Amino acid sequence: MDETGGKGEGGGKPVASGFSGVLLALLAGLFASVTLATIVGPVWISPLTVWKVALHEATGFLRPDWSAAEGQIVWQIRFPRVLLAAVVGAGLSVVGTALQAAVRNPLADPFVLGGSSGASVGAVLVIAGGVQFFGIYSLSVAAFVGASVAFVLVLALARSPGGHTSPLRLILAGVAASYALSAVTSFLVLRADDPEEVRSVLFWTLGSLGGARWEYLTLPSAALIGGTALLLAQSRSLNALLAGEETAVTLGVETDGFRRRLLILCGLLTGTMVAVSGTIGFVGLMVPHTVRLVVGADHRRVLPAAALSGAILLVWADVVARTAISPEEMPVGVVTSLAGAPFFLWLMRRKRGAFGGEGG
Repeated sequence: MDETGGKGEGGGKPVASGFSGVLLALLAGLFASVTLATIVGPVWISPLTVWKVALHEATGFLRPDWSAAEGQIVWQIRFPRVLLAAVVGAGLSVVGTALQAAVRNPLADPFVLGGSSGASVGAVLVIAGGVQFFGIYSLSVAAFVGASVAFVLVLALARSPGGHTSPLRLILAGVAASYALSAVTSFLVLRADDPEEVRSVLFWTLGSLGGARWEYLTLPSAALIGGTALLLAQSRSLNALLAGEETAVTLGVETDGFRRRLLILCGLLTGTMVAVSGTIGFVGLMVPHTVRLVVGADHRRVLPAAALSGAILLVWADVVARTAISPEEMPVGVVTSLAGAPFFLWLMRRKRGAFGGEGG
């Protein structure tokens, strides 16, 4: 039983006590995933060389005993891409975890609730529309504003005349907002004049990590660390929301204000991640549910486990994206959607939602 008085997922079974073991296993899995993903490619590079190059570039230690080409491939091409995949996967998973608690709906994630589509509109305004009010940060700011506006719009559309927000209305409002915002994105793309620009924008809207650079990691990493820390500090309130509106109020949570602040934070994280990776769906839907089956529903456990699991998932999804049809490359959003769509249908068919009901 968690601190809200509710049992964890998995039919009321007690939460496993070996959380530290799960965390260590996930950390080891992430280390192995980053290593293996970095060696995968047209040019094979040994795992030892990967970390020798990384240690040399980061600290200046070690005398290079690898070729210049190997150093270039590892440090300038593969390593930034793999690390960016890990950061974005972790960020989307954390956002999905928070959104599912905020709206008490097991089907909530940044993609389903329109946040990713809203961020895409903002980002495409910068890429194809030339909107550059904030200099080099224009893309991130525009994506953040777009995601935040989308979340607010979905909440407004989902609210019934009596003030109640049902899970079904939230999902329908999210789908409607996603379609509308996707139409706006398509219109902006069609207005672009440069065919190469159109192609790159379309590829970006499907999700891509192909243009990863070291400088792209700074802002998403800072947002991930800061956002996850803030959410961990609010774990008790997140747990209370899962127990229901009345229980949360009884436990001293000012639900409306807390939910608004939570959505702003989710908008910030979603916008930051989408700005560097494009629209990548279903990561924030799949990972939190899978994690809860292992560690229970307490957000002190779910958030760090979801971050690590999401990082591992997107690292391997990107490996599939860049190797499945080699030498061509497919958008990583296609890979996650192919895996996420069946998962979404499975959740819809469940008799009871992940929070002990359909979230009503």
